Amino acid sequence: MGHTVGEVARMSGQTVRTLHHYDQIGLLVPAGRTASGYRRYSDEDVERLRQILTYRELGFGLDRIAEILDDPGADTRAHLARQHALVTERIERLRAIARGLEHLMEADTMELDLTAEERLELFGDFDVDAHAEEARRRWGGSEEYARSQRRAASYTRADWERHSTEAAEIYRALAGLLSEGAPADGEAAMDLAERHREHITRWFYDCTTAIHRGLGRLYVDDERFTATIDAHAQGLSAYLREAFAANADRQEAREAREER
Repeated sequence: MGHTVGEVARMSGQTVRTLHHYDQIGLLVPAGRTASGYRRYSDEDVERLRQILTYRELGFGLDRIAEILDDPGADTRAHLARQHALVTERIERLRAIARGLEHLMEADTMELDLTAEERLELFGDFDVDAHAEEARRRWGGSEEYARSQRRAASYTRADWERHSTEAAEIYRALAGLLSEGAPADGEAAMDLAERHREHITRWFYDCTTAIHRGLGRLYVDDERFTATIDAHAQGLSAYLREAFAANADRQEAREAREER
């Protein structure tokens, strides 16, 4: 009988809505349907989904993924070997960049001349000192670190208050969508995800779609960030991961269309 859409969603960590979207655009069409019209996915469909998710991790847009997977001249063994090499190199690099840059974004507050009371007022119980030390140890010699330090060093307390207010507004809005049951890959969530990405770029560094997708994973993988984000709403960190990834796909697809 094959796998139901719910089973495939649980196995892959994707939403049912995402799988429906892949079906609608012809990227992942299930092998069959029941007499009642319900989707049934074969083992080959599940393997194709694995490849789709692998290329998404690598930053490929959905249109490009479809071209790669549907190329009739592709040699399977060579294709997998290239994919493995790309995954190994790209994911490790992006994970390292994402962790470092996210820590930098928060750690740069150490450049402020604030009292303990002011720091508590601005950042609550977020452990700025711990993140600052970790960021310096990992990225102290990088250009990204230096650039972010220069920008943050020029900010006044009023600047940081504006930054904190903007960030809180974005998180509150996303938490509201989560509580309403709005899908993480819906237009409203993706629009807020893009607003979050632009917020980081405006205040700290050029947050590309690849980096933003990595930040979403970091919010779930690093329990310190999970705890901070989920304080707004339980499960918000996982919701952001999905929204950031969906928005990255959308932005990359737009860029690919504009290049044609």
